[in-house]
Amino acid sequence: MGMAVDGLISGLNTTDLINQLMQAEGVPQTLLKTKVTDSTTYITAMQSLNTKVAALADLATKTAKPAASDLHTATSSSDKVVVTAGTGAVDGTIDFTVDKVAQSQVTVTGPLTQWPDEPPVLTFVAADGTMKQVTASSSSLADVAAAINKAGVGVTATRVAAGLDPSTGEKVYRLQLSSTKTGVEGSFTAYRGSTTDVSAGTASNLLTEPGAAQVRQAQDAQITLWSGTGAAQAVTSSTNTFADVLPGVSMTVSAASTTPVTLTVARDDKAISDVAKSLITSLNDIFALIATKQAVSTTTNATGGTVVTAGTFTGDSTVRDANQKLLDAASAPIDGVSPSTYGISITSDGNMTFDADKFATALAADPEKVKAAVAAVAQRVADAATAASDKYDGTITTKITGEQSTVKSLNSQISDWDTRLADRRASLEKTYANLEVNLQKLQSQSNWLTGQLAGLSTSS
Repeated sequence: MGMAVDGLISGLNTTDLINQLMQAEGVPQTLLKTKVTDSTTYITAMQSLNTKVAALADLATKTAKPAASDLHTATSSSDKVVVTAGTGAVDGTIDFTVDKVAQSQVTVTGPLTQWPDEPPVLTFVAADGTMKQVTASSSSLADVAAAINKAGVGVTATRVAAGLDPSTGEKVYRLQLSSTKTGVEGSFTAYRGSTTDVSAGTASNLLTEPGAAQVRQAQDAQITLWSGTGAAQAVTSSTNTFADVLPGVSMTVSAASTTPVTLTVARDDKAISDVAKSLITSLNDIFALIATKQAVSTTTNATGGTVVTAGTFTGDSTVRDANQKLLDAASAPIDGVSPSTYGISITSDGNMTFDADKFATALAADPEKVKAAVAAVAQRVADAATAASDKYDGTITTKITGEQSTVKSLNSQISDWDTRLADRRASLEKTYANLEVNLQKLQSQSNWLTGQLAGLSTSS
């Protein structure tokens, strides 16, 4: 902006005059800025709606899958047996006893001040016969333990203080060797010597060394089904978890017991109801947002007149269409049966309601039909929500993209107007500056003429 000095000759307040003229000149740009503000508000509201609709599409897609309503509870009569039911579980009960729990192998060496070989070479033979050789950097028991732990042989080694050597008074230690896996498959045999020595039968089994001991045998967990009957059947697991005794059911045991444990699997009606309710809640959240943004508000201006202000979504066909399609998807009949039969109903104000009691009654009467109905409604809602919110060609997404392009164009026009108005202000400032110069010249001429006329009167 150029610097303007108020009229020194004319006495005009040219700064205010130019500002008033520029205000009139800038009306088109002001209108453009108002459009940008309105469009930005609209874009923000549409993006919020699109996010909710996209989330609904994801939820409805998951709800439409059979696994969403294939829900069961699993309980056991013992707090030492924890059970969970997943997809594919079948209602029923079964009795069993827990005979053994899984455990890892623990072996300790005899008391040592250092490893008897230099360099220490050990070989570990796994339950499947696989052999792995370990060589330590020195005969220090700490180095031997470190070498075993780094070798990845399925065994961890810990140096444990074991008092003093009665002959020398030196500190002695034992190496505790523990399998990293529970169950028989985690068992191992440790030898002093190389794999060649083991194969040749010349390596020394650590358990045959003086003072060595097997602290704990590797053991599989075991349960017996129908214990005490002619149909008794033992089932084992390398861990304390049994995942294949019953379809879709996982159980973890923590203690052996001869007392029979009863495992019960039942359909989880509450969880299935919650799935349907969640879908309706998500739909109503979207309907509420749209209703709020469509609402027309009225206020009173300073003169007492009524001012009516349209909502952001008022009259928007894209939003109206998405709202109607979602409502239709949730409320239309399924194979000629209204969703209200299952507790899913449309209200007079364009929302949905979920009657948990009615749903529970229908589910108890015909669970498969009700679950199929929920899946059908969810799939229709998923299709409608995806059509509106798809990140490439969703109707709401496309509307947002188009409005963003409009804002970009408007901002470009506003920028052009900045240049145009700056040039116009400079032109006005120059015009009024020239006016002052010309007025000064005229005033000088007037003063000169006045002097000349005064001189003529005196001479005559």
